[in-house]
Amino acid sequence: MSTTVASRWYVVRLFSERIALRLPVAALLWLAATLALLVGIIAFSLTVGSQPTSLDEVWRTLSGETVSRTIDNVVWEFRFPRALAAALVGAMFALSGAALQNVTRNGLADPSLVGVSQGAGLAVVALTVLWPDAVGGLRPWVAFAGSLAVAVLIQSLTWTARGASSVRFILMGVGVAAMISACTSVLMTYGQIERVLSVLTWLSGSINAANWADVQMLAVWSAVLLPALLLLSRSTAAMRMGDATATALGAPVRWVRYGLITTAVGFAAIGTAVVGPLGFVGLIAPHAARRLAPSGVGLHLLLTATLGAVLVSLADLVGRTLMAPIQIPAGLVTDLIGVPIFLILLRRAARRTAL
Repeated sequence: MSTTVASRWYVVRLFSERIALRLPVAALLWLAATLALLVGIIAFSLTVGSQPTSLDEVWRTLSGETVSRTIDNVVWEFRFPRALAAALVGAMFALSGAALQNVTRNGLADPSLVGVSQGAGLAVVALTVLWPDAVGGLRPWVAFAGSLAVAVLIQSLTWTARGASSVRFILMGVGVAAMISACTSVLMTYGQIERVLSVLTWLSGSINAANWADVQMLAVWSAVLLPALLLLSRSTAAMRMGDATATALGAPVRWVRYGLITTAVGFAAIGTAVVGPLGFVGLIAPHAARRLAPSGVGLHLLLTATLGAVLVSLADLVGRTLMAPIQIPAGLVTDLIGVPIFLILLRRAARRTAL
């Protein structure tokens, strides 16, 4: 591998220059900065809680040294899996939003806003309330099926003979999301009380109960879906210039669109299956990445993922510490941050497009 540093670009050449990447230095610096911030938030979150722990004790515990049995238990069984789950879920929701925004070419697309997360939530609630014995390992697959059904429904309702409208997509998604939320409420109203209580915390987007099994599932699915999304980045960049131009450049537009929708649904479904719906992460992170450092699709996805991880990790940390020992679900914190940002973006979109 040989590299060349230009004034504003970092050029990477691989496989005897058969593959060359020109990456903006500013985006690389922001990616490194957000990764460092994420590590700092995770490290601090490991020290905070009912059992105060110093950073030195946390480091020694993670290095394999037994400081005390209590600290070992607190760090390894509760705080560390929770911190990793928050970061992974944040990255997954952020990437889901980025994929949806790329496929719809609409900056307002977000899995929780257009009903994708609600579809997963309804499927999981129905499974929990109606067939509680079947929850187990079926939860991610049921969540995926619910999200995919909603995504297909919205796309079919949005498409007309004149093509798809990005604003119509958002409005249709908001309506479908409201309908799904109503169905979820009906199930919870008439379901058995003990089954309903078991999903109430989950529906608020809480990471409190995350364990190593959840971390493993999130990591495995991220390892599958992220490379798939990055492989589509070259064709996605061509699609930003319009379907006709992308087709002329040789991009398989239809299959790329299917791939983007599938990966977006997969990220949102798995994240929702583990911690419940987390609103507006998929809206905020892609916009923040775009504003911090404009870049190509692939680098933008990586920066979006790290920003989503930072956002949810910070939301979970705030929820844990703001009113301790009462814990506020991370989903409520992201909603409080996301709603004003969504209104600002919607106002800007309304100025450019007739509703």
